[in-house]
Amino acid sequence: MNTESMMKNKILIAGLICVFWTMGCKDSFLDRDPLVGETEENFYRNAEDAVAGVNAAYAALQFERSPAGHFRWFWGDIMSDDSDKGGSGDNDVFELLLLETFQTPTNGELLESEWKANYEGIYRANVVLEKVPSIEMDEELKARVLGEAKFIRAYFHYNLVTIFGDVPLVDHVLSTEEFNMARTDANLVWDFIESDLTSAIPDLPRKSQYELSDLGRITKGAARGLLVKSYMWRQKWTEARQTAEDIVNSGEYFLDPDYANMFTPDGENGSGSIFEIQYMTESGGTWDNQNEGTLTNIFQRPRGQFDGFGFNIPTQDLVDAFFKESPTKEDPRLGSTVFREGDVMGDRGVFTKEATGFPHDYYPKKYFNSKSDEASFGDAAPNGGSNDRVIRFADILLLHAEACYQLGDEGAARTSLNLVRARARGGDETILPDVIASGEDLRDAIYHERRVELALEGHRFFDLIRTGRGSLELSSLGFQAGKHELFPIPESQIQATNGAITQNPGY
Repeated sequence: MNTESMMKNKILIAGLICVFWTMGCKDSFLDRDPLVGETEENFYRNAEDAVAGVNAAYAALQFERSPAGHFRWFWGDIMSDDSDKGGSGDNDVFELLLLETFQTPTNGELLESEWKANYEGIYRANVVLEKVPSIEMDEELKARVLGEAKFIRAYFHYNLVTIFGDVPLVDHVLSTEEFNMARTDANLVWDFIESDLTSAIPDLPRKSQYELSDLGRITKGAARGLLVKSYMWRQKWTEARQTAEDIVNSGEYFLDPDYANMFTPDGENGSGSIFEIQYMTESGGTWDNQNEGTLTNIFQRPRGQFDGFGFNIPTQDLVDAFFKESPTKEDPRLGSTVFREGDVMGDRGVFTKEATGFPHDYYPKKYFNSKSDEASFGDAAPNGGSNDRVIRFADILLLHAEACYQLGDEGAARTSLNLVRARARGGDETILPDVIASGEDLRDAIYHERRVELALEGHRFFDLIRTGRGSLELSSLGFQAGKHELFPIPESQIQATNGAITQNPGY
């Protein structure tokens, strides 16, 4: 591992002695001894306390079990046509099978965990936003801490509104009397997300302004990237285009010439990384206390000799997409996205069905880790080190292309689209030629490029919903238009609020 990769593993440790699971607004992470051993009333006194507080808000980004497993790829990949649940069989996380076949139970623990993890993150960000302003400290650092907290609060609201639709908008630490908060119209939630991000941008550093020890912290580019995605959901094409161009013109981000490199340890936080959730191997986490390692590595690795759980199995339909432009020449990105029989799986051996013990033809590759990459002590399962690549430069370029298309500027759309394709073909001019199409063919080319460029990174389901293609692509899985664009509100939240929170239509 190079120096840069080692340094990024240090982020979020300073001021964060332990990450622990506190669910619900009644519990404060500052009431727990493992953080600093002080109460909320006397904690926020100086700059070190402010940074420690926002680091605790960052920690909520890493939550993957609260207590049930919930991952971005559950919603973005398994709920789409890009992957199947996998596991040891139908009964292995049976609720996930119900989710992917759109038979979602309203009382499932996966929905509950997703809901609680996001609101825990919002709570932690709100504590920072309420407590830090009164601290006497360097004003530039204070503004940065508050900007980071606004991004985190916006990010968790973004997750909630794209999964559940109308959700309670929580812009402050709730008092006991406010716990029965009703749902807020999704448009108002989106307004709030945009407001938080636009107000955070001026106070956040550029990526290049951070020291290596702070690599992975939230930047202007990250806030602009999430803002682009928010504008695209609302079809604010002009705003999305301009904000994407702000990212492009910043000079902070470039497409890594080697597509495969992005998904290696050395490729983390690289030139095309706009926002990654940071994970590390040497956190000492356990199944009961995840700390700062990810479980994605073990959840997605094959079973058998590969010591994984075998979830998120790529579909044949996804693999076929990489041959769409030529049945005899595959898109080179396939080799960085999917393992096929005969492929070497790092230092764990050659992929055969006999070696996995299951009949799957494919396994996900982007979050695969070798045995030599595992933690040197403790349980390797909750100590995976692969960062979650949430927003990449290629993602923003393709959203820019889509926005330009919608605005009628097909030339600009093709330029951004073809930048991504040029990197993908890696100098081989016999494949992936520049797109010269127009009209709906150009639009469909942009959609296709997003699928293959971002495959198995948690985007596909949300892209289909955002662009109105859910029933077109997912009806065979049981998707019903007018219902399955949203997931059900957890029944426990309806009961806990005495009906103030209501259910989504059709559930």
